[in-house]
Amino acid sequence: MRKDQVARKSCYSLSPVVKAAAPNQEFQLTEVLEQAGKHTPDHKSFFTDFERNDLSSNPSRKESANTLHHNSDTGGRGLDSKSSSYFTSLDSTIGDLEQRTQQLIDKINENRKQDHLFMNNCRESLLMKVSSLAEKLEERVFHVYDHNSKIIQDKLQELSDIMERIRQIETELKQVCLTVEMLYKDLWGQSEQ
Repeated sequence: MRKDQVARKSCYSLSPVVKAAAPNQEFQLTEVLEQAGKHTPDHKSFFTDFERNDLSSNPSRKESANTLHHNSDTGGRGLDSKSSSYFTSLDSTIGDLEQRTQQLIDKINENRKQDHLFMNNCRESLLMKVSSLAEKLEERVFHVYDHNSKIIQDKLQELSDIMERIRQIETELKQVCLTVEMLYKDLWGQSEQ
């Protein structure tokens, strides 16, 4: 696999994390990237080792052409082996990163689904509790209204009875006043005679 293809593949595999990662799980992505840095083969060390091996395979510039040709063939085989091992390890690391990244995305999505389900359950539970509480409150209010209505009705009946007695007393008082007035006139007329 070419290095530019590897870079693009790594970029595409990590881009969903930026879109899907929740704030409380960003540290997991950081941990994945740190471990990727630890397990990814070092480019400098690889090429340094290759140059060192290449130089060791050519200890003298004054060797014969056959010896140089033989050493160059040996160095070429070493390069193929090392590059194959290097890119195999790199592919394995990238595959592991892709798998762990996908697992992290799946975990985030699953947690979001669970949170959404939890919120729906809480909302339904709260609606049921509020509805039940409203019904109980309505029953208590109606009970209080009924009790107060009976008390008010009794008081109104008492007031009506009192007003009736007042009217009767008023009528009797008027009758007494008329009687007293008539007696007074009779007494006054008798005294003038």
